[in-house]
Amino acid sequence: MFNHWSYLALQQYWWFLIAVLAAAFVFMTFVQGGQTLLYKLGKNEAERDLLVNSLGRKWELGFTSLVMFGGALFAAFPLFYSVSFGGAYYVWMAILFCFIIQAVAYEYRKKPDNIFGTRTYETFLFINGSLGIILIGTALGTLFTGGHFVVDEMHLSHWTLPSYGLEAALVPFNVAFGFMLFFLARLQAALYFIDNIEEEGITARARKVLKYETWIFLILFAYVLYSLLTMSGYGYDPATGIVHREPLKYWHNLQAMPAVAIAVASGALLVLWGIGLDLFAKGRRGIWFSGIGTVLVVVGLFALMGYNDTAFYPSLSDPQSSLTIQNASGSRYTLMSMAYVSLMVPIVLGYIAYVWRAMDRKSLSLQEVENDPHHY
Repeated sequence: MFNHWSYLALQQYWWFLIAVLAAAFVFMTFVQGGQTLLYKLGKNEAERDLLVNSLGRKWELGFTSLVMFGGALFAAFPLFYSVSFGGAYYVWMAILFCFIIQAVAYEYRKKPDNIFGTRTYETFLFINGSLGIILIGTALGTLFTGGHFVVDEMHLSHWTLPSYGLEAALVPFNVAFGFMLFFLARLQAALYFIDNIEEEGITARARKVLKYETWIFLILFAYVLYSLLTMSGYGYDPATGIVHREPLKYWHNLQAMPAVAIAVASGALLVLWGIGLDLFAKGRRGIWFSGIGTVLVVVGLFALMGYNDTAFYPSLSDPQSSLTIQNASGSRYTLMSMAYVSLMVPIVLGYIAYVWRAMDRKSLSLQEVENDPHHY
C-alpha cells in the first residue's frame, strides 16, 4: 500500500495526521478551560468537587492526544522537533511543568492527610489551564511568525537569541493566538459542563460565561484570522528547496486550496452554532457542534501552514534554514514504515470515543460525587 506512494505523498500524509492529532488535542483543551472556571462556576466546595470530577474523567484523554501529537511530530518531522524543543526550550520546559502539575493535582487534590490543602492543587489546575494553554497557543503562533534559529548542512541547529524562544511573547500575533486558544478552551468547557453536569446552578453560570466571553473570543479570532491572511509568509521552490519571502502567502494558500477555505469557514460556523445552541436555544449538545468545528478549523490552519510549498516554521535569522515538510521530515523508509503503524490511530481514537461514551452514559450529579469515596 504505502510502498507505492511517493516521498512527497508520505510527507503530506504525515502532516495531515499531525494536523488531526493537533485538532483532537485543541478540542480536549476544554479540560484546561474548565480548570480555570472552578471558582467562577462552583460557589462552594461540593460544586467544585463536581466540576473537578467531571473534568477528571477526561483529562487523561486530553493527555493521550497531546502525547500522540508530540510522538507523531517527533517521528515524522524530527528536524522540527530538534529545532523547536532544543532551541526554544525555556517555553517548552514551562509548558511541560504546567502539565506535570496538572497530573499531580488530580492525583493528590482529595488525598487523605493532604498537608498542602485542596486550594493548592486547585491553583495547580488553574496554572495548567491558563499559563499552560496560553504558552502552547503562543508557541503555535510562532509556526506562522517564525523563530530565531539557524540549521547548518549537518542538520545541527542553534538559537540565535539568548532568550531561547521567550521573545515570542513580544509578538502581538503570537500572544493573541495564545489568548484565543485560552478563551476557546473556556467556552468549550462551559459547553461541556452544560452537557455533562446535572446541576442547574452550574448550568446557569456556564451559560453566563458563554454570554460574555464569546465576544472576547470572537475579537481575538477575527484579529488572528485577519493578521494571518494579510501577513507575509515563506514559500519555497520544491525542486531546489530555496526559500523566499512571499507577501500574503497564507491568503494565496487559501485561494489555492478551496477545500481548506471551506473547512475553516464551516468550522467557524459550527463553533458559533454550538455556542448559540446552548446559549439561546437552551440546548445541551452544543459541545459536539463546537468540537467538530474546532477540529475543522485547526486542521485547516495546519494545511495553510504546511501545504502549497510553504515553510511551516520560518527562520527569522536565516530564511534558508526555514523548515518545510520536505526538508524537516524523516527518510522515505521511516515515513513508509510508520505509515503502517499509523493505521492504529483510528483504533486509539475509537478507544477514546468508547471510554468517553462509557463514562458519560448519564449526567454527573452532586449526589453521585458525594457517594464516590475515590473522587478527585
